[in-house]
Amino acid sequence: MDNNLQKRDQFGSRWGFILACIGSAVGMGNIWLFPFRVGQFGGSAFLIPYFIFVALIGYTGVVEEMCFGRAMKTGPHGAFTKATQTRGSNVGSLIGWIPVIGSLGIAIGYSVVVGWIIRFTVGAFTGSMLGAADSGAYFGAIAGPYGSMIWHFLAMGVSAAIMIAGVASGIEKVNKFMMPTFFVLFIILAIRSYLLPGSNAGYEFMFKPDFAQLLNIKTWVFALGQAFFSLSLAGSGTIVYGSYLSNQENAPSSAKYIALFDTIAAMLAALVILPAVFAYGIEPNAGPPLMFITMPVVFKQMPGGVIFAAIFFIAVLFAGVTSLINLYETPVEMLQEKFKIKRTPAVLIILTIGFLVGIFIQDGNNLGIWMDVISIYVIPLGALLAGIMFFWVLPKDFALNEVNKGATKPLGDGYHNQGKYIYCGLTIIVYVLGIFYGGIG
Repeated sequence: MDNNLQKRDQFGSRWGFILACIGSAVGMGNIWLFPFRVGQFGGSAFLIPYFIFVALIGYTGVVEEMCFGRAMKTGPHGAFTKATQTRGSNVGSLIGWIPVIGSLGIAIGYSVVVGWIIRFTVGAFTGSMLGAADSGAYFGAIAGPYGSMIWHFLAMGVSAAIMIAGVASGIEKVNKFMMPTFFVLFIILAIRSYLLPGSNAGYEFMFKPDFAQLLNIKTWVFALGQAFFSLSLAGSGTIVYGSYLSNQENAPSSAKYIALFDTIAAMLAALVILPAVFAYGIEPNAGPPLMFITMPVVFKQMPGGVIFAAIFFIAVLFAGVTSLINLYETPVEMLQEKFKIKRTPAVLIILTIGFLVGIFIQDGNNLGIWMDVISIYVIPLGALLAGIMFFWVLPKDFALNEVNKGATKPLGDGYHNQGKYIYCGLTIIVYVLGIFYGGIG
């Protein structure tokens, strides 16, 4: 056992781990959904429940998942198996497949989206994107059946190259470069949006409080869903990254940074998109149309739009790639751990599956159905099961001992009770209401 632990790859530094987790969390939920939700549910009033839920979930869920992985030194399948074995059961080896399937499912859909982003990034540099007479038709050609095969393949190739390099030499190094660069580029874009004539309407849409919305149950439901999915809680990727974490690292402190920078990324996205959209009198919307249709229309009208379109899609590409490699890492790690397959063939097997399945959901409608099914029925269930394993199945002393490894301020019964009742309770709510509302993230 000790020999296996020594051979297991690890993050080389605390900030390498934190940036990798931030990279997994910062994704399309921050960029194409958060700005719309803020305006939809009361402007800055929406931020009140959102910040509350980020604090609750960031404090408990993120700490739980990274410490669960670190305690078991394996991904979700192995961690679930070991957790139930402490109770004399092997049922964890069965239900441990749920977060792995969820992570692979979302990764397959996400890889198609990253392919679109690569195409738009290239189009921003060549001029074909802004030169298109109809941005909707330009996107439609790419998002149609088999419309982005080569770009989808490139997305898989980039991910494979990073992942084959390993945790410290591949995933960590890439996140150390891409995540700081993402924030710098989005700050530049936020300043540009601020300087646009008429941008004030966007700030009003975002920050003018409609406190009556706080009495609307949907405001709290969607704020909870946004916080939950934005922090990438799925019982998978964070557990895997946690399994590569040293026992000397302060997990509660790291979780605070992850929640903080993920929230900053979401706010930056809103400060880039909403002022720019309103400056040109375009109605904001959510989902892929915001990024692939609305924003190109904005850049066409913006002075220096070619430059800022390139900056925008490079930053979005970095966010997409860092999330994608985290999603694929879960099934890759399982092949390594359970079936003793070496890393390179494990990466190639999983990403080949991802590419082949992705071919059949490249059509935007099929992709939407695929992502909805996985994100509504599988991902929250994986997060719930991980919470149950850590807070209910594992002994309390064991869980708290793991949380407090490397911590300067040890956590006690208050943390465990919060995780056991509040976090797991909120996760059940996310799951049930997600099915009821057809997705709340």
